[in-house]
Amino acid sequence: MSKGDYLGEFEIVVLSTLQRLGDNAYGMTIRCAIDERTGRSVSIGAIYATLRRLERKGLVTSRLGEPTAERGGRAKRFFRLEPAGEEAIARSREMFALLWSDLPKVGS
Repeated sequence: MSKGDYLGEFEIVVLSTLQRLGDNAYGMTIRCAIDERTGRSVSIGAIYATLRRLERKGLVTSRLGEPTAERGGRAKRFFRLEPAGEEAIARSREMFALLWSDLPKVGS
């Protein structure tokens, strides 16, 4: 793997959250799911910056939904994990499994 192939920690968190949420994930559902799952409170700006970066890498795609009245006529941008994103998660998972496989347990 070249340097550009590795994902950062937060990219892995966002991609795995997208995998869990499916095709109807948008900024706030992603943010809430991350907070609920990890206890980590992140800004919506950090979510969208990461999603744009992942989209440029070809790991996710986005589409605009229909405008809604509760959003003042604005549309939500929905994000979807692409097969390349699924492969990136799998590679990261394998890499970490190898790294951790022979580490001694803390306190042992």
